[in-house]
Amino acid sequence: MQLAASERSLSMATSLPIRRYNRRLASAMVIYVISLFAAKYLISRGMVEGPIIWILGSVPGLAVASVFYAIAKLIIEQKDEFIRMLIVRQTLIATGVALSIATVWGFLENFGLVAHVDAYWIAVIWFTGFGLGGLINRFTHGTSGAGC
Repeated sequence: MQLAASERSLSMATSLPIRRYNRRLASAMVIYVISLFAAKYLISRGMVEGPIIWILGSVPGLAVASVFYAIAKLIIEQKDEFIRMLIVRQTLIATGVALSIATVWGFLENFGLVAHVDAYWIAVIWFTGFGLGGLINRFTHGTSGAGC
């Protein structure tokens, strides 16, 4: 079955930004995995010291930060307004989920009711919220936002 002209142009309009996003995401995840394992290995064995530990400890976090950059670039580069709206909506849902949970947990921790949780879990919660946002988009608009 052949795509209609409007569907074909929509597909072409969204494919380049999605391909760029996928390349950025893949690069970030490769850097994240390699840097995390390298940092854990080198630091736990006392093979590095001083400022090098700070650098090794920062690279995995910077790789995760580059995922947020990739999502921002996807929003900027996306020419289809509907798809852009879905991605923005997904991002807002993720942000609301992560900030709400972090804030409530922070107050509970402050009052001694729950244990301390490492701050990087906020990003994990955000990515979970991003997935939830995609599901909500799919159920409410019939699509999650062109592959996101």
